[in-house]
This record gives sequence, structure tokens and C-alpha cells, in this order.
Amino acid sequence: MTKLARYRLTFAWFISLGIALAWALPANIAARAAEPAKSAAAEAPAGVRVYSIGHSFHNFMPAILAEIAKSAGIADHQQIGASRIGGSLVIQHWDLPDDKFKSKASISSGSVDVLTMSPIYLPDEGIENFVRLVSEKSPRTRVLVQEFWLPFDVNVNFKKGKVPPPNRESFDLPKLTAEHEAYFRDIDQHVRMLNDKYHGQPAVFVAPVGQAVLALREKIAAGAAPGLKQQTDLFTDAIGHPTAPLKVLVAYCYFAQIYGRSPVGLPVPPALKTDADEATTAKLNRLLQELAWNAVTRHPLSGVKAE
Repeated sequence: MTKLARYRLTFAWFISLGIALAWALPANIAARAAEPAKSAAAEAPAGVRVYSIGHSFHNFMPAILAEIAKSAGIADHQQIGASRIGGSLVIQHWDLPDDKFKSKASISSGSVDVLTMSPIYLPDEGIENFVRLVSEKSPRTRVLVQEFWLPFDVNVNFKKGKVPPPNRESFDLPKLTAEHEAYFRDIDQHVRMLNDKYHGQPAVFVAPVGQAVLALREKIAAGAAPGLKQQTDLFTDAIGHPTAPLKVLVAYCYFAQIYGRSPVGLPVPPALKTDADEATTAKLNRLLQELAWNAVTRHPLSGVKAE
């Protein structure tokens, strides 16, 4: 066989191989792309049954948490009930006549895996009342006590007197941090006391929502929060009721804490509505996920550590 003939034969063989690979590669790529989805579904944890007690800085959370859990492949997540009272202390929920929202009945039946509570200020006898009930009737239930962002940006009980509206046009991180740290310290100490008093049964944890919100506000001030240009983009009023991004951040904190896994990489939830374009919203969504995971894993009383 001449050199020219051998060259033509070799060339033809490479062409045939290339055609075969061209047909095979798309199928192979499709199969590999499907692997993570199957793996994520297979690794999805069992859903939990949640009961929530709170006010307007908490009541939006259960519905968004359900959306997030569904997007994570957790099909059997359940919000089995909620006690909702605007501007409430936990004791107001405890004192409701005839167990209006069935909070005590749900706990006593043993059907609650996670109880979430959002007090405003201490003292609040309702927190311990519910913890005591859980310890007696459903000690396997986890109790999450929310540390949230302060109304009006100050650690002053607005229920006892008028508080001046905050100036959110400027950003004073040291002042915000100082105001929140005193509040955080009080909640942390109360949760430690409850765990000591009830010997860790039930296990009581801190939901570090406020820390995540402060981190997001710092990102906004640094121009590093996609689609959010100013502090007021997070709030609908002076007291601090949340807009969509802040609501989603809170829900990501609860997802991370309840399921012990990072929300980073989950799709944009329907609740995250902004005026930004799709790409910017996706970037904001990832930032919210990262901030939530950082807040939960860095708090010593959250019960969750980084992977």
C-alpha cells in the first residue's frame, strides 16, 4: 500500500470516528445533565411538619418556605398550622381562649416536628410556656425562636411608647450593630436558659434571621446586592415590614436551619418579585441563599454547622 493510500485510509477512519462521536456526545451530555437532578431528588431529606407562631415579621415565612422545600425536591414538607396575631408577644398566642388556632392541640398530639416562634421583646412568658408543653407532650419537637431585625432599627419596645421613624437614607453599621447586639444577647441567653432548665428536651434553637438581614443591609450599602440600591428597598414602612427580597431571605434561613442544608443553587422562588431583569434577580437570589446559609451556620445556637 502506498503512502497516499494509507493517508486516505487513516483520514477516512478519523472522519468516521468524528461522526460517531458527534452522534454520541449529545446523548452522553444529556445523560450527565440528568444525573444531578436524579441525585438531588434521591438525596432530598424527608419533609417535616411545621407549626408557626408569630406576628407580621414572621407570618409570611411558612408559605415561602413551602415553595423552597418543593423546589429542593422535598415533596412531603407540611405546614400543619399557624397562630397569627399582628404585633404579638408569644404569650398572646398562649392565652387565646379555646386554643383558637389549635397550637396546643397540635403540639399535644405529637404531630409537630418543628415549632417556630417569633417573639418581639423579653420578658415573654409565652416562649417558656410552649417549650414546657413541648417537653411534656412532644419532646422530639425542635423549637426555633426567631431573632429578627429590630422594628424602627432600635432596641426600644415600641409597644410601650412612640418611637421616632428611622433615617434609612443613611447607613450607620456600628449603630445598627450595637442596637441589635443587645437584643440578640437577650434572646441567646433566654434560649440557653430554656435548654438548661429542660435538659435539652425539647431542643431549643435560635433562628438567626436578624443577623442575615444585617448582612444584606451591609451588602446594599456596599453596592453589592444585585437589584437593591438603597436600604428602603427592603422595607415597606418605618417599622420595618419586609419587601419580597427580605421575606425570601428569612425563608431561606428557616430552610437552612430546619433541613440542615445549604439553599445555594436552588431556583428563584415565585415569591422573589423585583423590578430587576431575570439575570439580576437570579444573582440576588443566590446572594440571599449565601447570606442565609452563613447566618445559620455561624450562629452557635442554630443547631447547624457548615458542610
